[in-house]
Amino acid sequence: MEQKLREHIEKIVPLTDDEFAFVRAHFTVKSYKKREYLIQEGKSVKDAYFVLSGLLMLVYNDESGKQHIVSFAMEDWWESDYQAYHMQTKATMSLQCLEDTEVCCLSLENYRKLCAGLQKMEHFFLRKANGGHIASQQRILSFLTSNATERYQQLIKRYPSLIQRVPKTLLASYLGVSRETLSRLAR
Repeated sequence: MEQKLREHIEKIVPLTDDEFAFVRAHFTVKSYKKREYLIQEGKSVKDAYFVLSGLLMLVYNDESGKQHIVSFAMEDWWESDYQAYHMQTKATMSLQCLEDTEVCCLSLENYRKLCAGLQKMEHFFLRKANGGHIASQQRILSFLTSNATERYQQLIKRYPSLIQRVPKTLLASYLGVSRETLSRLAR
């Protein structure tokens, strides 16, 4: 676990052993089983999660009960209901395991302590947040400007391993197409 977290952080900022020991002290590690929830809509969001192993799905259920897949998160990715996490409000989305999953958990209090205590980590989280914002904008633009075939091709190009790990029904939902349409696109 420690090696994966350190390697992930050091892709952006180098850390001394003492600095990494400080960083490590702010995280806890938890394991979840397939179908378990890390975050449930309507409940408090205690942590942001760095995925060590496994696969997560962030979903939003609209007022009619329709499920919308906001994102997937696999190894080396971060995920949470960030609005609820940072604003300390109730979750509007749910985060569920699609596979048995191990995560590093970072509470908001520890996130703040980490950023205040080590400027390198503030820089790290700024870069991660900017990358996430860019990815969100790309996804929105894809929905606004691309047809189903183009969205599927973009998904394959950006995240080829997701195609093998995510059930087709969920991939179809993520792409905004029917299961049947996805089957035609995948031929």
